Amino acid sequence: MTDGLSYRDAGVDLDAAERTKDRLKALVASTRDRFTLSELGAFGGLYRVPDGVAEPVLVSSADGVGTKLKIAFQAGRHDTVGQCLVNHCVNDILVQGARPLFFLDYLATGEMDETVVHDVVQGVAIACKENACALLGGETAQMPDFYAADEYDLAGFIVGIVAQERIIDGSGIREGDVLIGLDSTGLHTNGYTLARRIVFDVMGLGVDDELPGTGHSVAEELLAVHRSYLKLLAPLLDIGIVRGLAHITGGGIPGNLPRVLPEGLGASVSRDAWEVPAVFRTLQEAGKVARDEMDRVFNMGIGMIVVTRPEEADAVVGAAAGSGVGARRIGSIVTGSGVRYQ
Repeated sequence: MTDGLSYRDAGVDLDAAERTKDRLKALVASTRDRFTLSELGAFGGLYRVPDGVAEPVLVSSADGVGTKLKIAFQAGRHDTVGQCLVNHCVNDILVQGARPLFFLDYLATGEMDETVVHDVVQGVAIACKENACALLGGETAQMPDFYAADEYDLAGFIVGIVAQERIIDGSGIREGDVLIGLDSTGLHTNGYTLARRIVFDVMGLGVDDELPGTGHSVAEELLAVHRSYLKLLAPLLDIGIVRGLAHITGGGIPGNLPRVLPEGLGASVSRDAWEVPAVFRTLQEAGKVARDEMDRVFNMGIGMIVVTRPEEADAVVGAAAGSGVGARRIGSIVTGSGVRYQ
């Protein structure tokens, strides 16, 4: 008579999962703040709503890293994707004027590689601390029949807070307002399915090869951390000079900027207002991608757009320079709808 099957025989290592959880406790604890009421291991995360915010409104968002993860798998580098995830979510709620309170992550693996899981969650914890956001908990699932042994998926969930009267909803935007474009750090977390097709299939490059024009390897360029704009924009939100914000993610400027504009208003954007970073020029040339297609797939070097009054545009640009973020006027608000390139 043979021994019966175990969960490990089926591909799930419970012992490895417990060891991983123990290693993650210190990472999670390092992000705690005075409002955190629970520790890793509880069925639910407990967080006290901060006082001092008049008529507080909770703002939430969820997102993933997408096929940028494929680059991490190929490069064997897993310490940046967690940062990308947190920063993307922080920017999404920042657009409505919210500061992050807490974050939860979901990591599903084909096989429990304890070092990889630690590296991924360490990236999450680093970004949470940088954004003053508690990593309240999360979930790590082993799914050997769903994911390949050396692959995983990563998603995140964020909750932030804003006073109701300070919500940024675009209602204050007027014709003639100025668009300030803030530099991205590259592709951020969008457009990777097309980028990978061009880099690996068309150009025939490997992750350690130099990506022409960039001075960096493919892995270095394509795993650059998605920038958080919280530290730069929070003081500008506090003094009330921001009329609107657009996080430039999937869909590019044409797909994201109109989402924050009132009915009857559109945007005029000058393509000559900024130099498109080399990574996008290389992808466009090698893939023979039309410019209109590039504009709606990639951020093209602009990760966030600030809408402000003309007399306050210089203050926004100056604040960005003081934070080490490139910024410039890229257009204006006009009557109509959508985005018109000049």
